[in-house]
Parts: sequence; C-alpha cells; structure tokens
Amino acid sequence: MNTAPEVKVLLVEDHAVVRTGLRLLLESRPEIRVVGEASGRNQCLQLVQQTAPDLVLLDLDLGEESGLDFLSEIVSASPACKVLLLTASRDERVYEEAVAAGALGIVHKETAAEVLLEAIEQVAQGRTWLDPGLTARVLQRLARGRSAQPEGETARIAALTRREREIVQAIGEGLKNREIGERLFISETTVRHHLTSIFSKLEVSDRLELLIYAY
Repeated sequence: MNTAPEVKVLLVEDHAVVRTGLRLLLESRPEIRVVGEASGRNQCLQLVQQTAPDLVLLDLDLGEESGLDFLSEIVSASPACKVLLLTASRDERVYEEAVAAGALGIVHKETAAEVLLEAIEQVAQGRTWLDPGLTARVLQRLARGRSAQPEGETARIAALTRREREIVQAIGEGLKNREIGERLFISETTVRHHLTSIFSKLEVSDRLELLIYAY
C-alpha cells in the first residue's frame, strides 16, 4: 500500500504531444497526480489559483513566451507552490535568473525520465534540485577565486555570524527572502542586508552561487 504523500503537479508546456508524454510519465507514479495542463502564462496563472498545485513543472521555452517571464508571478500567486524549471538551455545566466525568480529546481531536457521524477519528488518536499553540470561549473568558478588552503575556507565560514549562518541554511532549503524574514522574525530589507554581507564573506557573487555553496 502506497503511503507517500500525494504530489499535485501542474504541467506548463506549449506542445500538446510533449504534455501528453509528461502526463503519462508522471502518472506512472501513484504518488503523483497531474491536476492541470497549461500552454502559456494566462492559463498557467489561472490554473494555479483553481487547482492549488504542490508543484509547477514549467518549460522555459513556451514558443512566443518564456517561462522566466512569469515564474515570479507563479510564486506570488501561490507561495506554497514549488516551481521546477524544465529547459534545454545550458546558459548559467538563465539558471541564475530562474533561481532569483523563485525556482527551486532546474532539470535539463536531456535528463533521464527517472531523474526528472526524482527531481519532482525532492522539489515538492521543498528541497533544491540543480543540474549537475551547472553545479560543477559554478563550483569550479568559485574554486578558481579561492585560497588553495582549507584554512581559507574555514576562515570564511567562521566569519559568518549566527544570523548569517541561519540565512545560509534557509537559502539551502530554498526559502525566499520573505519566507526567511518570517522564519527569523526580521524584515526582507534586513535579510537583503545580511545577504550582501554573506556574499562578501563567502566570496560568492549571486544567489545561485550561494545556493550551490550551501547545497
């Protein structure tokens, strides 16, 4: 008997044949239920309100639209809903924009079906899921600018205050600034100030690098 909690998924993909294939794949898992299908922004936002999905599987390329253009609107419309981005792009700037806009996960379209299903399960539980290739490239970029001595990394981490460590942990859990503020009883402005300090101390340049660092 299946005891896994049900995951309600909204599919956002402009090609009907691909949507059908994704639906069949997802519903091969008894714990996943597809509650709606959308081909673009307006339909997506309407269905988010009507179906209250746990997760939106959002294609980046929607023909004349980009999923990035309204990703933040999905998060605003339903803060409890998680967004997993499906993309054929390997552009790190796209990934950075997606994370900044509220995506908890990014899956490349060349990924095996089993990996996509695992990503859905993890993101639905509030965990982050990033493309391994992207993670490796960002970590290599970070490593090039760092001291070769382990003590250098230890010193950077030790420089963080208790509050900053709490924020790094929250970033690693995929929380947005508003959610971090609510958890720690501080304002979003204070969260942003702390993040500026954290970026400087850990020598990361943006939220994506910090997410991968924390992850």
